[in-house]
Amino acid sequence: MGNSSVPLFNSRSGNQSEHRKIPFSNVVITGSIKHFGGRKWQTIDIQVASWFTFVHMLTLFAPFAFTWDAFWIAFFGYLLTGILGITLSYHRLLSHHSLKLPKWLEYTCVYFGVLAAQGDPIFWVSIHRYHHKYVDSNNDTHSPINGFWFSHMGWLFESAYMVEKYGERKNVDDLQNQTFYKFIRKTYIWHLLGSGALLYAWGGFPYLVWGLGVRTVWLYHLTFFVNSVCHIWGNQVWNTGDLSKNNWWVGVLMFGEGWHNNHHAFEYSARHGLEWWQIDITWYLILCLEAIGLATNVKVPTNTQKLKKSNFTSDNTSK
Repeated sequence: MGNSSVPLFNSRSGNQSEHRKIPFSNVVITGSIKHFGGRKWQTIDIQVASWFTFVHMLTLFAPFAFTWDAFWIAFFGYLLTGILGITLSYHRLLSHHSLKLPKWLEYTCVYFGVLAAQGDPIFWVSIHRYHHKYVDSNNDTHSPINGFWFSHMGWLFESAYMVEKYGERKNVDDLQNQTFYKFIRKTYIWHLLGSGALLYAWGGFPYLVWGLGVRTVWLYHLTFFVNSVCHIWGNQVWNTGDLSKNNWWVGVLMFGEGWHNNHHAFEYSARHGLEWWQIDITWYLILCLEAIGLATNVKVPTNTQKLKKSNFTSDNTSK
């Protein structure tokens, strides 16, 4: 099921697209953004690309710097920055207000998100909210209508595109009014450099390679798979009018985020794995926090809301 409002002309590129279909999917590439050559690289693009090159190059040393201590540092870092940082706090808590946490716990979880190196909370939440507002249109932040690479990570090196579409970031006043988030935004890079320095001081080069390089790159691509794979390959259960898909293996590896069609159908929901068999680690954690009184105002869709979004009650069920 595609979004019928998606234009077949990319205003930034000025060229009619070739309308190529991504293999084994119903997704047609209607944009023609030039990712590498034939475009102007801004200073921020070079900085972002340099960081990504650095952490990916760092992972190449993983076989030569392997120790079990370093491995477990990376594994537990993946859990903390992935579950507490990205899926629980950045996504379900801040982006969608799917639940509430006490401020001390909110800020603690968010700080793990900072250490995931995916941008400060204001940046991340703003991008994600614009994604939902303009999903799979030419104004989307990272839709595969501009190709798999663009939706996966190419958009991160396209500062001109982001400034053109949503540079003013008027959709995050709730965060910009809080001192904590303004402080993190101003000092963001120092937290990443500091974490790398601490890892090196603690365990030397193996801890830096695994605790920063491997852990960061692994979580990067799992997060990016939600933007790319989960808008290309999988199943659509709900009538969302976009390209979002449920993808089981992304759901497992990314703590429930791969049930992406569920999420686009009910973006306010703290629960993404709506069926009992849809593994959603973040949801299980939220249930635990709710049981001890730390998570409140936990939102889930009602049966009536589910019925309204069901493909089986829609005129578009043939798609």
